[in-house]
Amino acid sequence: MDLNPQHCNDGAKKKKFTTISDMEVPPLVTEKDLNNFNSKTKLGLPGDYPYTRGIYESMYRGKPWTMRLFAGFGTAQDTNKRFRMLLEHGQTGLSTAFHMPTLRGFDSDNVQSRGEVGVAGVAIDSLEDMEVLFDKIPLEKVTTSMTINGPASILFAMYIAVAQKQGADIKKISGTIQNDILKEYLAQKLWLFPPKPSMRLITDIFAYASKHVPKWNTISISGYHIREAGSTAVQELAFTLADGIEYVQHGIDTGLKVDDFAPRLSFFFNCHNDFFEEIAKFRAARRMWSKIMKERFKAHDPKSWMCRFHTQTSGVSLTAQQPLNNVVRVALQAMAAVLGGTQSLHTNSLDETLALPSEDSVRVALRTQQIIAEETGVINSIDPLGGSYFVEHMTDKMEKEAWKYIEKIDQLGGMVEAIEDGYPQREITNAAYHYEQQLNAQEKVVVGVNKFSMEEKRPIEILEIHPLTERNQILRVQSVRKRRNAKKVSECLKKLKLAAKGDDNIMLPMLEAVKSYATVGEMCEVLWDVFGHYQDPAII
Repeated sequence: MDLNPQHCNDGAKKKKFTTISDMEVPPLVTEKDLNNFNSKTKLGLPGDYPYTRGIYESMYRGKPWTMRLFAGFGTAQDTNKRFRMLLEHGQTGLSTAFHMPTLRGFDSDNVQSRGEVGVAGVAIDSLEDMEVLFDKIPLEKVTTSMTINGPASILFAMYIAVAQKQGADIKKISGTIQNDILKEYLAQKLWLFPPKPSMRLITDIFAYASKHVPKWNTISISGYHIREAGSTAVQELAFTLADGIEYVQHGIDTGLKVDDFAPRLSFFFNCHNDFFEEIAKFRAARRMWSKIMKERFKAHDPKSWMCRFHTQTSGVSLTAQQPLNNVVRVALQAMAAVLGGTQSLHTNSLDETLALPSEDSVRVALRTQQIIAEETGVINSIDPLGGSYFVEHMTDKMEKEAWKYIEKIDQLGGMVEAIEDGYPQREITNAAYHYEQQLNAQEKVVVGVNKFSMEEKRPIEILEIHPLTERNQILRVQSVRKRRNAKKVSECLKKLKLAAKGDDNIMLPMLEAVKSYATVGEMCEVLWDVFGHYQDPAII
């Protein structure tokens, strides 16, 4: 083997090395490459503005990140068992996946729900399902994340109602609702209402929670789905922060003081395969958001400047081919998230491209985080990569490119106007197409797919949803309708409609309707009747 250094350098010069986002990677970075780099203004210390090195002074030496695995399938009873299993095995927070009908605002017995009930998340139709979902789980002691957007106010009201039934002080319950509708128009395409009334629902939640549920994170501004839709890391960063700007501006425009709600904003990022690019993205996000909040919105509370975020390893990077390789991918992505300073982490299971994760694969995903925390030593030093020439160079480059997108969106009038124009949707579509072209040409490699492939049989058992799940859930929601007080439900839905037509905060009548056992579908129908439906602009 020829290990002549000159030979190695010659080979490197013949190939252009880039990140997944196609940012060129220099072969070597030195101090001279960090143009105008000021360690005091760009780095500082952990816990100090601009938070490049982390939002907390002690970071993981004080407290490890929250280990929060996404879970939800079948009925509320099925998922409750999974929740309790995860807590027994050391998970430190819950993360709830709802099935497609709930995400779309339909009840399980709606004809449009057929074939989807309990398949990709838990079926929740009424408060009764929510009560079963969190049975024997003390909500005052456990933090819960709920991945819900269009009907976020409904599910948040259900969670509050369950906590109250448990006797919990709702001022003490903590967790997060995703509640990020803008990224639905950008990426996941599961909106319920047009952008402007959707933004009204979100700011109503801001106002209600700041007064009644102060420890709750009222939004998780999500880049995750933007990345899963095919965006680059730069686009994920830029569009996510641009969404955040839009939410803050709408909150201020409705009369809220920025420091009354901004400390409870949080973010949700993807962690893909390019190790150092992802670390740089997280560092740039903290620095950019602190500048946005302090300089653009004039927030005074340092908590308003902090970019607190949850991370999930990349689902789209997992492969159905040679699925055991996914364990390695997830471990490396999780390590990048930890070195990037995440506050909360979900690690995907190896079988998620084939089916809902099995109990064994979920346990491996959780153990991956526990091994990183307990065995690798990476939590012993705060921001161990801080000051690395390469990492700081990548962080600066990531920030510079992301600002260009934000400036363009500002020129278009903000993110709502940009979405209605179709600008970010086109950018994501073009990036996804370009990446697919690179895979087909083997300019980018996916091990086991376009390189090192092999003949194989399915080597693992997968979780199967019970065939009677849909039938049983339909019977359940129909039974709730028969047993509840129909007159009270009707009165509550009328109050909800009046609030939607007027200016009153929707959360108060929403909570009343939930407690009357009105269903998700019934409440969404009321809001559709007032707000109307939304048609995605043609992308040309």
